[in-house]
Amino acid sequence: MNDIIDFNELKEKIRSFAKMRNWEPYHNPKNLLMALSVEVAELVEIYQWLSSTEAEVAHHDLHRKQAIGEEIADILLYLVCFADMVNIDLKQAVLEKMALNAIKYPANDRVE
Repeated sequence: MNDIIDFNELKEKIRSFAKMRNWEPYHNPKNLLMALSVEVAELVEIYQWLSSTEAEVAHHDLHRKQAIGEEIADILLYLVCFADMVNIDLKQAVLEKMALNAIKYPANDRVE
């Protein structure tokens, strides 16, 4: 299995999916961010009343793991759609942010 995401391919699939359903008029930055926050809240809801110990193994339950995967997918879909809407190259943004974080949090400052 190839774990590398081709964001351009994913963007095109999301655009096509939305276009075929005539959802484009509803896709604007505000609406996409609100939808993204709802999906994040739905993921949080899965863990809301679990203890820390239960949360660490929540994904071992097949039904819960399926729900977690679906919410993560929804989050990624809305994030990619939002980034596309505001013309952000996700790959570039992630790599640049990781470089900034490497400076801000040097590896030799690790607490063990």
